[in-house]
Amino acid sequence: MKLVASYLRPYSGRVVLLLALHVVGTMTSLVLPAINAAVVDEGIAEGQPDLIIRLGGVMLLISVFQVACSFTAVYLSSRVATAMAHDLRRDLFASTQSFSAAELTQFGAPTLITRSTNDVQQVQMVTLSVFNIMVMSPIMLVGGIIMAVREDLRLSGLMIVTAPILGVCVGLILWKMVPHFKQMQQRLDTVNTVLREQVVGLRVVRAFTQERREAERFEEANQRLYDTSLSAGKLMALNAPTVLFIMSLSQVAIVWFGGLAVDAGDLQVGSLIAFLSYIMFILMAVTMATGLFMMIPRAAVAAGRIDEVLRTTSSVKNPSAPHPTWNRQPRRGRLEFSDVQLSRPGAESPVLSGITFSVEPGTTTAVIGSTGAGKTTLLSLIPRLYDVTAGSITFDGVDLRDIPAQDLRSHIGLVPQKAFLFSGTIASNLRYGKPEATDEELWSALEAAQAADFVRSLSGGLNATVAQGGATFSGGQRQRLAIARALVRQPLVYLFDDSFSALDATTDALLRSALKSWTRHSSVLLVAQRITAVRDCDQIVVLDNGVIAGRGTHQELLETNRVYQEIVTSQAPAEESLG
Repeated sequence: MKLVASYLRPYSGRVVLLLALHVVGTMTSLVLPAINAAVVDEGIAEGQPDLIIRLGGVMLLISVFQVACSFTAVYLSSRVATAMAHDLRRDLFASTQSFSAAELTQFGAPTLITRSTNDVQQVQMVTLSVFNIMVMSPIMLVGGIIMAVREDLRLSGLMIVTAPILGVCVGLILWKMVPHFKQMQQRLDTVNTVLREQVVGLRVVRAFTQERREAERFEEANQRLYDTSLSAGKLMALNAPTVLFIMSLSQVAIVWFGGLAVDAGDLQVGSLIAFLSYIMFILMAVTMATGLFMMIPRAAVAAGRIDEVLRTTSSVKNPSAPHPTWNRQPRRGRLEFSDVQLSRPGAESPVLSGITFSVEPGTTTAVIGSTGAGKTTLLSLIPRLYDVTAGSITFDGVDLRDIPAQDLRSHIGLVPQKAFLFSGTIASNLRYGKPEATDEELWSALEAAQAADFVRSLSGGLNATVAQGGATFSGGQRQRLAIARALVRQPLVYLFDDSFSALDATTDALLRSALKSWTRHSSVLLVAQRITAVRDCDQIVVLDNGVIAGRGTHQELLETNRVYQEIVTSQAPAEESLG
């Protein structure tokens, strides 16, 4: 309720208006059975056609007015509920975008997608139902009871018996449904997780001929969701017949005892018809309310999941104001790591520890090490995808934590380990970091990245379509386009995270040669697996289990560092590498 109330506050004027329209419309509809009773008892029974026409005209006007109120109220409620859902999705997206890599890992992509789509839809539908039912049902229920008592007090005593029975039955069903709805949302997350893994990893699944195994895994997750949904559906299906059965018994009793009263002359036929109409109002009110109560538990679970994302704050926080010297000094792009440590929550040992080195503008520093040594994590610290837990990293002498993240990242060109392209065109992808870049700048970056030839061969050139994730291109083409995207930005710091792994030796050599003129004034930090990719770098940092095992040039490390020697030996015969 707090979540919905906070998001409805900007639309409070519309909410008040639609609630007022529902109140007026519902109260107006309660008058119709009483007028209908007068038509029967006074117009028809006493033979007064003028009265019938006059009261019929009044009923027609009231009906038109009631329909107009209901139509306007439903229209407004739809607009408000849709606007609220829009705002929720907007803030969920903003929260997700603000998360560091730690929070993204904590939630996971599938559940964030589910919370931004399915969960928001659940809240939207219940909000819409509340606007249209929650106001109408109490007025219809209370008003129906008052008008029924007004018609005949003795028959109204039957409702005293049926109301508690109805309340207990509906309460038991609701109590049983809440755990099922919580489980449904969790199992929907599981289905999304499995499905996402299978779609993204389709080539791996087929390469290892594991289609049957993955189909069984999906079927298991899908079946568990089906079983939970079926259990909840059975309880929901039990609700309507229960309410209808109890209220139908009430109607039978009313007709029985009312008929006896009419026969005895204690009740008029019109009053009995009106009383039955009010019982129908009460039945409709209870049916609508119980239907809404069936939706509320699931929506409450969804709202809690949404609120969890909105309340989660990023571990990477922007400073209240940039460091005083940040905006006064010229930008050069010098990086310095001082005894940097990074620990993950719950981890037994730090991922990185005691990292100390610097990267000067115009130089290239390579980071090499075995798998799991922490190379990619080290690069992730520079654009503040993570924040250090001890020590510091400075950019031109200013601690990264004292620089607004967006400002810091505007000076960094990142080429990630897995080259990712966005759906759109080649031009839109290349302009991702520099929207105002000209076509000449794009082609110049493509030439340097050794991608110009294959882009020219495409139908449309720069305007060639790029599928989601760049699926229509090979791994090497995606890498070269990602490198070109970074070059278009012309940043002060280039971060290449194993960005040349899919390139052949000739293309690799041509690209590295072309990069020299682009990066001659920038700091370059690259992660690589191959010795051939790092041997010409100004500085090589050797990582081993999260600590620096050595630092120097290729020749220095080859002569003095055991870890580096082992890496070199593993990639080439010892006599060639040491010669």
